Amino acid sequence: MTDPDSGQDLAEELNRRLREVVLMLRRASADLPVTSQQGTVLASLEHGPMRMTALADEHGVRLPTMTAQIDRLVRDGLVARGRDAADARVVTVRLTATGRERLRDTRARCVAFLAGRLAVLTHEQRAALTAALPALDVLFGSPGPR
Repeated sequence: MTDPDSGQDLAEELNRRLREVVLMLRRASADLPVTSQQGTVLASLEHGPMRMTALADEHGVRLPTMTAQIDRLVRDGLVARGRDAADARVVTVRLTATGRERLRDTRARCVAFLAGRLAVLTHEQRAALTAALPALDVLFGSPGPR
């Protein structure tokens, strides 16, 4: 990076590193019973049912793509479809007990993998990552830790 104040340079570096993180996590989860994409859909449903359209929007895909993903998750017993109480035309999706368990197991394995990778860092490097977390919360528009 040539100029630490340049948003463009920082964006390029962050983009590269985020891609590396995503690929690393996908490789690490290759032997899991759900794909990384399925895991992110399950995580989206963790706090309650969602409309199919909202789920597709959140994941940046078209409704037919999300429908195909949900069809596989329904087939595997991880989610169930329902109807919106206020509008019966609206399709919702919720986690099943099996889906909740699969999400918990997948998350635990992912966290264990990351903890192992973080263990090789120095105390200062881990502190630097910890210090960056609030900035990432702002950057990604998330409310912070849950």
